[in-house]
Amino acid sequence: MTTRDPRYDILFEPIKIGPVTAKNRFYQVPHCTGMGWLRPRMVADMRATKAEGGWGVVCTEYCSIHPSTDDMPTPSHSLWDSGDVKAHRLMTDKCHEHGALAGVELWVGGSRVSNLYTREPPLDVASMPNWNGDPYQSRAMDKYDIQQLRRRHRDAALRARDAGFDIIYVYATHRYLIDNFLNPQINNRTDEYGGSQENRMRLLRELIEDTMEAVGDTCAVAVRYTVDDGGGPDGTPVHGDRMEIFEALAELPDLWDINIWDYSLEMGTSRFTREGALEDYMSTVRSKTTKPVVTVGRFTSPDTMASQVKRGIVDFVGAARPSIADPFLPQKIEQGRPEDIRECIGCNICYTGDSKHYPLRCTQNPAMGEEWRRGWHPENIDVKGSDDSVLIVGAGPTGLEAARALGQRGYTVMLAEATRELGGRVSAESKLPGLSEWARVRDYRVGQLDKLHNVEIYRESELGLDDILAVGVDHVAIATGASWRRDGYGNYHQCPMDPLPPEDKTFTPDDLFSGRLPSGTTVVFDDDGFYLAGAIADKLVKNGNEVIYVTPHALVSNWSDNSGDQPRVHKHLAELGVKIILNHGVDSFDGETAVLGCAFTEAQQSIAADNLVLVTCRTPRDELYYKLLDAIEEGVEGAPKSVKRIGDAEAPAIIAAAIYAGHKYARELDCEIDRDNPAKYDRVFFEDS
Repeated sequence: MTTRDPRYDILFEPIKIGPVTAKNRFYQVPHCTGMGWLRPRMVADMRATKAEGGWGVVCTEYCSIHPSTDDMPTPSHSLWDSGDVKAHRLMTDKCHEHGALAGVELWVGGSRVSNLYTREPPLDVASMPNWNGDPYQSRAMDKYDIQQLRRRHRDAALRARDAGFDIIYVYATHRYLIDNFLNPQINNRTDEYGGSQENRMRLLRELIEDTMEAVGDTCAVAVRYTVDDGGGPDGTPVHGDRMEIFEALAELPDLWDINIWDYSLEMGTSRFTREGALEDYMSTVRSKTTKPVVTVGRFTSPDTMASQVKRGIVDFVGAARPSIADPFLPQKIEQGRPEDIRECIGCNICYTGDSKHYPLRCTQNPAMGEEWRRGWHPENIDVKGSDDSVLIVGAGPTGLEAARALGQRGYTVMLAEATRELGGRVSAESKLPGLSEWARVRDYRVGQLDKLHNVEIYRESELGLDDILAVGVDHVAIATGASWRRDGYGNYHQCPMDPLPPEDKTFTPDDLFSGRLPSGTTVVFDDDGFYLAGAIADKLVKNGNEVIYVTPHALVSNWSDNSGDQPRVHKHLAELGVKIILNHGVDSFDGETAVLGCAFTEAQQSIAADNLVLVTCRTPRDELYYKLLDAIEEGVEGAPKSVKRIGDAEAPAIIAAAIYAGHKYARELDCEIDRDNPAKYDRVFFEDS
């Protein structure tokens, strides 16, 4: 077996955290899953898979200590009662089986929650508006409330210990309650918990001391904390009050999990944020405490990880997204297989699960979130169910993943691609400004396919019905993707534009990907609402075009609000000089004038433009699928046993859905699947209570 590169030995050193010891420096920090208390079996198996993959510490997401803090419709974890203790045991026992420490992030929401589930009034340092925009305000805590908070936090820590957790957090960042007590702009109390710095830090100090007293003999106590005061540009921390508080409390807990004020940088997408982006904020932290320090940075390179440790930036390599993309990242480094790591691409599709309240998913790792309900493992897959051969038509993300997974199962696979370049839409989109890391979706799969001798790739091989019949394979998967429509059909126009805009002045993303670019003033009509139209506007500015971005949504790249980078997209386009027109659609375009219609009224306005780029809707390329279906039904010689359209050829969606579709096809071929109930559903039955 290949052994690890000695340059990375430092990453596998055991590190003491108070009364417990982590087996290595790989630390999965708390991150949301969209599962929480609502789906305990799913989240337990997901976390356990990371422990199996070699992470030394595996933490929960934010965990409510009491019904006075709930975040529905997002399901956080909870430690309210003995039932929660039982649910968490599902995770901690499995993590311990693999030698990992289990951590829990005790959480009090403050004015960031509305308690829509429990209907309890939210509590905070003062009576404040809900920071998520709900029409609720918090109740200002009196001294009795603070006493009760301390008791509830202590009780939750005891329940956490009983649930088997090794590390128990005091969560003092991200604008939740404890963070608000620390904030001099918010905390204007006149008692011993407000005003001076010493008073503002009093609650945090007391909670740390309470937790240490309650469980510190057997459990480590960690604090999640922001060290900068915010306000500076990216990479330029403003240190002041927060750093002074950190210095005052530096030796109190057993570990510091460090964050920064600007969450859009901390959780930044690769479009705007580089690997290790928090280093400038961390450069002086380590020198101010003898306790171990962890932070994140979307670390995917073992060289960067080792460098951060060797230079004294961190003691632990913190990760959320990289652990999602590849739960076996530590093991692959230890085994000398860094080339097999599924590197995070920084698209933040994982984060959308928190925003949209659905179970976690990942573009790179289609098994993420499916460990319990479908029994999928990110590294292992059942062997083939027959000696049948498989032809996959189309080597975009869906076709590449289907071929890779089928090849891993042992099938004889032919992968036919009409063009010279593999990767389909991923290869095209990764050439747009800021999206280069998305090419990792293609590169990982091509690298794995190169190792599979039972998979043959045929480039520049556009297949028709007769070609497939002549091959005579057993199964065909149509992964030919989709084409962007040029007639305006979408959410705004629910039938094609009439009249159609002039063909020579109208462009789609596919035109731009093929090298056909407009000249002159160009309207980019974003009816899609995700990242693509904004990235195209960026590309056209760099091409020398004057760009007018038009969308019927109230936000630029509206759906990117779910991936956390929408404000940065708007700021970036504005700084490029793009004219932005919100809440409007393109009613018509004649090659010289675009008529825009208000999304809410009958009002219209006209703007001069030379070109129109339509980013509206896609049409599946499924003609070959229907021809093969007819051939099978008619019993034509050479027809396959089965044909299935997968990915965008079936239903256009995000890249993560395309990868998932290819993987699902490969998993289910020759398997007995209950089509009416294909997955287990994580719900509490009466006999479980």
